[in-house]
Amino acid sequence: MDTLKDVPEFFETQLDESLSARTESLASFRELGPPDLCHITKANSKPGVKEIGSYHYVSGVDASSSATLAAYLNSLTYALEETHAWFSKSAAWRIRSGVYCCFNAFSRVDVRVEVKIPGGVESYVVDLRGERHEATPEVWQETYISAILRSILYSDDANYRLAGFRKLDPIPNLEAENHFLEAAENLFFKGWQLGSDPEIQVANVVSNHLTAGIMKYFNPEVAALLAQSYIGMDEEIKGVNILYDALKQNPMSYALLHVQADFLLTKGRTEYALKLAKQAVNAAPSEFVTWAKLTEVYIELDDYESALLTLNSCPMFTYNERDMHRMPTPAKTHLPIKTEIANAGLDEDNGRDNEVDVALMRLPAPSLRGTFAKAYSLLTRLVSKIGWDELLKCRSSVFVMEEEYRLQKAAEEERHKQNQKQIGINQTRISDLTELKKDQEVVNKRQTNRVDNTEKLPKIIVSNDTEDNQAINDGNAPAQAENPNIDQFNVNEKHANNVEDNAEIKTSEAPDEKEQQSTNESESIPKENNPTDPETLDDDEKTEISGENDAENNKENDPGPIPFKGPELERPSQAANEEKNDAQSQHDEQNKDAVLKKDYAFSFNNKRLCERWLDNLFMVLYEDLRVYTVWRSEVSHYKAHQLLYRKTGTEWEILGDLASRLHHKEEAKEAYQRCLDFRFSAKAWLKLLEYHAEEGDVQHTLGAVVKLTIYYERWYHEIIYPTIVGYNLNKLIRNEGLSKIHYNLISMKLSPPISKLVSKYITLAETFKIPGSDF
Repeated sequence: MDTLKDVPEFFETQLDESLSARTESLASFRELGPPDLCHITKANSKPGVKEIGSYHYVSGVDASSSATLAAYLNSLTYALEETHAWFSKSAAWRIRSGVYCCFNAFSRVDVRVEVKIPGGVESYVVDLRGERHEATPEVWQETYISAILRSILYSDDANYRLAGFRKLDPIPNLEAENHFLEAAENLFFKGWQLGSDPEIQVANVVSNHLTAGIMKYFNPEVAALLAQSYIGMDEEIKGVNILYDALKQNPMSYALLHVQADFLLTKGRTEYALKLAKQAVNAAPSEFVTWAKLTEVYIELDDYESALLTLNSCPMFTYNERDMHRMPTPAKTHLPIKTEIANAGLDEDNGRDNEVDVALMRLPAPSLRGTFAKAYSLLTRLVSKIGWDELLKCRSSVFVMEEEYRLQKAAEEERHKQNQKQIGINQTRISDLTELKKDQEVVNKRQTNRVDNTEKLPKIIVSNDTEDNQAINDGNAPAQAENPNIDQFNVNEKHANNVEDNAEIKTSEAPDEKEQQSTNESESIPKENNPTDPETLDDDEKTEISGENDAENNKENDPGPIPFKGPELERPSQAANEEKNDAQSQHDEQNKDAVLKKDYAFSFNNKRLCERWLDNLFMVLYEDLRVYTVWRSEVSHYKAHQLLYRKTGTEWEILGDLASRLHHKEEAKEAYQRCLDFRFSAKAWLKLLEYHAEEGDVQHTLGAVVKLTIYYERWYHEIIYPTIVGYNLNKLIRNEGLSKIHYNLISMKLSPPISKLVSKYITLAETFKIPGSDF
């Protein structure tokens, strides 16, 4: 037959089209690159039969030299299925040649090894332009690290799932581990060239894919050593001294500051951790991780308003998808299944159990990636600690709400219109007073001609504290500068024409009815024995009448308080102060303007505008909480009436993810268990594996390990470590001991093929001597 046994394959429509597609895509790779590509060409022993090409994706192959890659290609010749005839069996198809492609993420080139059977081995480098070059030892070392980092970092990445992706164990023994550490040491200071996680904006020597791969591989052992150092205080003091010496040499390293802050958080010294987190933000203000760490510290300090403000300041980066290249549509796909795996009954496609409610399918939270997913997890931590109502109160107290912003903009526009209207009235009055002065000059000229120069008349002063002048004095500076002063003039009381002249003055002062009334009340020429004459009043009476006139003037010119109703969750103290200030200042124009300015300053100086992405995350959180609340209410209702609550298997899985996102552990466990009652779900088993391992439940943890091991073998994932299964099983071994785990596996009475698969984890623990393997 033309297919491989137990190895996935995609058959080409045209020979070598997959190699051409990979070459064209080399320039589009930005970080670690795509998975390794293995292409083989098969020939038939019968003459006249065309050669066929097939390929599959693979990771975990030792790419340190051309010999190791050629060995993998040679191993595929033994995986070719034999053709069974009636009287004999013969291999009608054979592998004529093969090409193994591995991307070098340091030099941005594709290293290829071509094997011809029979024949020799040729290795070369293909650059971004498709040109061939010779492979040097430095290029091989970089290629080896690139391949092993892809295998480690993408071993259980849900965003890097491909059909027909064969995953082998990248570090099967101690010799391979030593080789990896030696190569990583040589290329450590070139790690920044590989890029970094989405949360890191600028890759550096400390934060890059190389260091992330090392920490992921050794993380459980580092945690175990740290736990031991807590017991022996001398080791802990040594670690602190190392941090101290490193910070003296590089005080602006946010990675060192974060390590020290985490250490202080474990000791309960949150105030010192806060100072270090702030210093890390000052050292790297453009990095998301520094702001996220500061947010976490504020949450630990129960300073939720500061946590929200800090989260709002986080720089967000666009999530870059994993490097992949598009392949032409294959002519045929071969995904073989082993017999023992097929009999295990791990079929995820189970008819009606895949039907899902539309409301559950449209939840936006599962689609979050990168910095947005991390920010959402911080937001869910907040809501799990203080609740939705308190979170909304914190939000309204630190951010300008939409309704509040709209009302204040309307108030500002209304105030601007009133000012423009007042300016127009002042300009009209200024022009009227100018005409008044001209008329007064004419009257004075007539009086000068009629009055005897030898007869002295008393001076009568007309007060200029009228409504017009008061309004002008309260107006803008340019209008006040143009305001003419009313000159003092003499009136001859003995001539009868004086009354007629005064009447003419009154008529010229009032262009309309409203101004005529104001002028008659305040600017008419006082007569004898006038009770409001300024010269006939004492000081107390002058003050009383002046206050009454100011009140009447303000009542006519004041546009009135601008109505402002804030959101329901506005601070109560501010609302009370606002009402009090309005009540005290409704008779004073200047005081009212000061209060309005103070209100505007409060709203925009003490609050910030919420970033659009954070506002969207609040809506995402609202959708999650709404669906979760409806779900729990329905469950309580059905339990109260002793009814059976029915959901499909996929719906239970989504509800479990929902409860897990919102940090409701028990509800999530219940939903995942109900999901597994209807259908097999690898995601549900992975979550239950983490929960059971954390609780130290040996029996349930091993049950999840068996199910997931069979599932991974079905999809050609032969990698043992580092994976989620390996992490959690090693955690159980450290706590319970290897012997107990081994005896529990024997008591489960697994079939020999399944027992052999699970025993690989036990063998790994013994080979690498992880803590707990000696008892």
